[in-house]
Amino acid sequence: MAAQVDATPELLAYVREVSLRDDEILAGLRGETERMPAYHSMVTMPEEAQLLALLVRLIGAGSVLEIGTFTGYSTLCMARALAPGGRIITCDVDRKWPSVAAGYWKRAGVADRIDFRLGDAAETMAALVSDGLAGTFDLVFVDADKAGYELYYEHALTLLRPGGLVVVDNTLYFGRVVDQDARDPDTEAIRRLNARLRDDERVDLALLTMADGITLAHKKTA
Repeated sequence: MAAQVDATPELLAYVREVSLRDDEILAGLRGETERMPAYHSMVTMPEEAQLLALLVRLIGAGSVLEIGTFTGYSTLCMARALAPGGRIITCDVDRKWPSVAAGYWKRAGVADRIDFRLGDAAETMAALVSDGLAGTFDLVFVDADKAGYELYYEHALTLLRPGGLVVVDNTLYFGRVVDQDARDPDTEAIRRLNARLRDDERVDLALLTMADGITLAHKKTA
């Protein structure tokens, strides 16, 4: 059996050369994001955003929830892939990030599909449940503060319809999950979530070793 291929910078450049379908708007937003100090720790890699768009299309998603907007690159990719009449709710605790994204969303013609919510993600998700939206979302993408991941995951399962998909980013957390000396709160939070997902019979599961680790959890229909 073949071993896992190391994603060297050269190999990653090749992957993007042969598979990344970019355009001026996406490239512009990515370029602006790359100039920001928080880029390396918060950015969604372009091939990951393209995967998210593909997943949205594959399941015919018309209702998507994104936890963690940053500069709205993944938001834009998913919004473009929504089923006709669909919308994406995206939330963040910082108003400055979506202010960067808004112009790009408008240029791409998807601003009317995007509903930005400012505030604590757990509170936003709880409010959606209170508003009667439990069991109505097709896909939830979680890419925010790691300490909140377990709570976000539980809220996501409540909000998802049967057969819906939770996508959790950073589940390998820079490789720190296998570093026995890494005992910081974020790494420990990711370890707890991964163990919880492994044992959760409510979902079918796959952890993809791309980007910083992407976990797909499919909510079972029965």
